[in-house]
Amino acid sequence: AYSTYDEGRQRWSLHLRTPGSRAFAHAWAVDAPLDRPRLVGLGRRGGTVLINALRTDLGPSDPSAEDGADVLSHLYEVDVATGAWSRVVFERPAHFLMHHPATALLIGWGRLEEDGSAYHFFDPGAASNWDRVRAAYPGQAPQLVSWSHDLRQVVVLVAGQAQSGVYQLVDMAQNRADIIGEAYPGVPSSAVGAQRPIRYAASDGLEIHGYLTLPPDAGPESGPESGTPLPLVVLAHGGPASRDTPGFDWWAQAMASRGYAVLQANFRGSTDRGRAFMEAGFGEWGLKMQTDLSDGVRWLAAEGLIDPRRVCIVGASYGGYAALAGVTVEQDLYRCAVSVNGVSDLRRMLGEEVRATGRDSETVRYWTRFMGGDGPGDRSLDARSPARLTARLTAPVLLIHGRDDTVVPLRQSRDFHAAAERSGAQVRMVELDGEDHWLSRGDTRLRMLAETVAFLERHNPPR
Repeated sequence: AYSTYDEGRQRWSLHLRTPGSRAFAHAWAVDAPLDRPRLVGLGRRGGTVLINALRTDLGPSDPSAEDGADVLSHLYEVDVATGAWSRVVFERPAHFLMHHPATALLIGWGRLEEDGSAYHFFDPGAASNWDRVRAAYPGQAPQLVSWSHDLRQVVVLVAGQAQSGVYQLVDMAQNRADIIGEAYPGVPSSAVGAQRPIRYAASDGLEIHGYLTLPPDAGPESGPESGTPLPLVVLAHGGPASRDTPGFDWWAQAMASRGYAVLQANFRGSTDRGRAFMEAGFGEWGLKMQTDLSDGVRWLAAEGLIDPRRVCIVGASYGGYAALAGVTVEQDLYRCAVSVNGVSDLRRMLGEEVRATGRDSETVRYWTRFMGGDGPGDRSLDARSPARLTARLTAPVLLIHGRDDTVVPLRQSRDFHAAAERSGAQVRMVELDGEDHWLSRGDTRLRMLAETVAFLERHNPPR
């Protein structure tokens, strides 16, 4: 099977191979200006493929889908020979799928729980083997990395609980597990802080989930009775249609190792909380998506865990925008901000997308929906664009940007830097040679981390 998308007509089409032939036939199409269907992979048996699509003509939605992952909330198995569609029903909302390493057929699914990934299998043999693996790690949540073709050997990653991550090869025939490598050999367990899941209410009552990482010497049970409240770093994730997950996070742990508590909040618009939660973020750049973060700061302060006078905000991509908005759109909450490859001017960003992909492209429609406003000509976006609000700056800002970033142009940071300097603000910019949007190079990623930590220690000393 294969799919096509007609950008001009905004129409998604599915094509299936004709049985006994090398030819493909058009099987189904739907108008999809946004949220187009997705061809996910092979189904549970030969001759079927998986399609994620909202098919209201095939009956009501699965009730559990409303709380499930947005990518897998309407999953169908399509028979290539007959063209028949049948819904794939999960016991609980699924966040990801698992396919057989040899046949590529669907054998299971999983979801991210507060303490790690939980795996469920359609295939009885796979279920039995994974039960044996899980039993070998009581009190832990091993992550399935890779399986042998006979499902008798599995590589797992065991992280958390004061370790940065160890890869182990589990051999069920020999009933043994051998360490084959460490995720971060230079990070000893003594440098890994405890991570705890948290939940708090946003100012409008919406429940926000997230994670709090504590300094290694704080202990997993740190609270108001443990002594002096901690300095805090708010670490905002990118996307914004993404999420923070449980387990070792190299960026959060690096800052925690210097004495900071680190808040990673899955603000509205994040994934894996269902369609309604994502839609709650539409049009909320600089608004409720931003206050979801500051509401987390206020909640931690009320709990006595952090000192609200010693808080900075850090992030990359959309998180970089959130960091800049935290000291421009918002004020007097953060002592400093670090933006990595972040957006600073919403209207200019949309204008650049128009020039690159066309005024009515799916990309422009997507960003307009999330940012809000009415496209690149809407000057109301300026009130939520940090580069146009630098006169409000009272906190120092560090900008870090890859020169080869093709997702958020380098100009977004350069423009903020120039505007902040004209405003007399305290701002510094670091440009990373040969680096892309995802910090793919080890040397420049390490420089980003060193620059970030040094900046935090200078402007918000942990002790």
